[in-house]
This record gives sequence, C-alpha cells and structure tokens, in this order.
Amino acid sequence: MLDVEKVRADFPILKREVYPGKPLVYLDSAASSQRPYQVIDAMDVYYRRQHANVHRGIHRLSTEATGAYESARRRIAAFINAPDPQQVIYVRNATEGFNLVAFSWGHANVKAGDEILLTEMEHHANLVPWQMLAATTGATLRFVPFNVEDGTLNLSELDNLLTERTKIFSFTAVSNVFGTVNPVKELVAAAHAVGAVAMVDAAQAVPHMAVDVQDWDCDFMAFSSHKMCGPTGIGILYGKRELLEAMPPFMGGGDMILRVSLESSTWNELPYKFEAGTPAIAEAVGLGTAVDYLANLGMENVHGHEQFITNYALESLSEIPGLRIWGPSAAQKGGVAAFTLQGAHPHDIAEILDKEGIAIRAGHHCAMPLHKKCNLGATARASFYIHTTTQEVDKLVAGLHRVRQVFRL
Repeated sequence: MLDVEKVRADFPILKREVYPGKPLVYLDSAASSQRPYQVIDAMDVYYRRQHANVHRGIHRLSTEATGAYESARRRIAAFINAPDPQQVIYVRNATEGFNLVAFSWGHANVKAGDEILLTEMEHHANLVPWQMLAATTGATLRFVPFNVEDGTLNLSELDNLLTERTKIFSFTAVSNVFGTVNPVKELVAAAHAVGAVAMVDAAQAVPHMAVDVQDWDCDFMAFSSHKMCGPTGIGILYGKRELLEAMPPFMGGGDMILRVSLESSTWNELPYKFEAGTPAIAEAVGLGTAVDYLANLGMENVHGHEQFITNYALESLSEIPGLRIWGPSAAQKGGVAAFTLQGAHPHDIAEILDKEGIAIRAGHHCAMPLHKKCNLGATARASFYIHTTTQEVDKLVAGLHRVRQVFRL
C-alpha cells in the first residue's frame, strides 16, 4: 500500500493554491503527470555540477555527464525488463518512437498491397504516422473495432483482420480515453502467429503498472517520460535487437556515425544509430530518477492505489444525475474516467471546475476517430495517479454538482 500523504509531500506543486482559497486538485495526469522534488533536484544537480556534452570528451565533466546519461538508460531498461540497455533508445516522446518505427522499419519493410493493423481507439500518435506510411507505400490500413457500450476491443474480428498481408499490428496497451486495459500478450501472440510485427503504445501503461517487454514479447514499445513523473522532451523506444540492427537510421548527424567521409558514412552501433545530435541529457537524468522513484514505491503498490481510487471515483461519479462514464468497469480500467454530463459541454465543465482549483481535461484527447464513433464532439476526463486522494475525488464530485447548479440541470 502507498502512503499517499508521504507521496504527496514529494510533489511541490500540490502545495499550490491556483486561486485564493482553492488548493490545486490535479486530475490530469493522463495528459502529463507532475514531478516529485527528487526528479527536479536531480536535473538541477546535473545543470549545476555536471553539464557537458556526452560521448565526445575525455574531460571530467563530459565523463560524468556520459555516466549519468548511460546510467539512466540502464535503470530504464531494468524497469521494463529489456534484455539489454542497447535496445532502449532515447526519443523525444512516444510520438517520436512511433514515427521512428514507421519511417525506418516501415519504409524498409512495407510495400503496396501490405496491411497495417491498428485499433479504433488509438491516440493520434499511433495513427497518423501509419497513415503517412500507408500513403507513401500504398499499404492498406485496417482497424480492430471497439464496442461503444463498454469501450473494449471487439476481438471477435481479430482473426479476420490479421492475415498473411499484415506487416505490423500497432495498438495501445491502455486507452487514454476509455482507460481500457487491453490484453497485450494475446494481441502480440496473434500478430506473431501470422508473421506480423507487434508494436505497443505503453504511454498509459508504463507509468501505472508493472511492464515486462520480455513477458509481452512485443517487437517495439514506446512511452513518454512526462506521464510518469519525469520531465518533458524525452521518451523511450524499445525494440528487439534483430529488428533495430536491420533498420536504417531515422536521422543523420553527430553521434549516430562511426566514420564519415565526404561521400559516405557508416553507422554507429545500437542505440546510438538512432540518437543523432546532442541529446536531452538533463531530461534523461530526470527520467532515470523518475524510474527510481516509481521503482521504490513498487509498481504493484502504484497499480493497487490507482485501482482503489478509480473504483472509488467511478462509484462516486455514477451517482451524479445525467452523467455518463465512458469505458469499462474499474476492473478493466486504468486510472482514467472520461465522462459526459447531459446539458453541459465538456469545455464548460472544465472551466467551472478550474475555478474550484480542479484540473481536468476536456476535448477529444488526441483521439478524434474514437469520439466520432461514439458520436461525441468531446468528453471531460479526470485521471488519477499516485498522489490522488479520495478527498480530491469528493471535490471533483462537489464541483460537478456545482456545474449542474450553474446550468440548472
């Protein structure tokens, strides 16, 4: 079990009053989590005492910076149980991870007549790069549908959608709208059964539950630092070694080369082949510290607390007249509650809640096709994390009753 009050003491921003007498109730961690002081301090120490470029100098600062940068990679690899840190590639975010695979692996392996399988619940980051790949190669996009009623995938269609023409099946482990926890191992195994590559969007999974890439057996996986107590501007692409070694570089420049002449170049070894230019060194240090922080809490404790809070929130929200929660029950759900309130637009809901100090999300959450299928222009979304308390959920419920009063619902 988490000591939530102890956890909350680690997050300086939670002490803020966003309006006079209105302390912050932060319920938008699915968009971007807050940072504990341990992460903030680690980045500050790097900038104050160690800053230099990595891999390029033999002076003391450069070797210290390189050590901190590569130490973070090793700890991140251990956190997701990657077989080798060389299979962990620093990218700017999960979005860049998908673009890297679509551009590098995709253009080397996908051609006209091939098929790319996605799901209808994907974040734009796991949709648009594949649309771009299909447009330039002549491949066809296909989609696993979801059930509007409960936000789960309709897996009865999977056998018909996965064929010998399928080159890659890329899907989310946890929906950022419905919160649906998908059966990753089952979906990966189904892709492999027809000879397809499997890529997992783990942006909403790695921060909230134990993730083991070897147990999943996925070929690629991407996630973002800023959703797991780490800094913005950095994320991770994991890939199986044989695939990464066969792929051409995504970008050219310094550090991704072994030798350069005026006419040609040879590429560096993994992971540097995919890390052109000066990297986000301080951000890597911060992400490594965020991984340490979550590992010290214990991911089973993190997941257990979120299940408790989510169940409490769903039960509390369900008592509000006219409110509909989208997605499955708490047993099949991550720490997300997307909802609509009859008679009130999600943007108005978010604005009224903001005046009470409550931060939620309103919009399509970078999942426009999902909302279109549900015949929705937008939803309001509250999302929970390690510092969320039942008292904060109670404030959310009180705020929504305030919304009903404003609109006389």
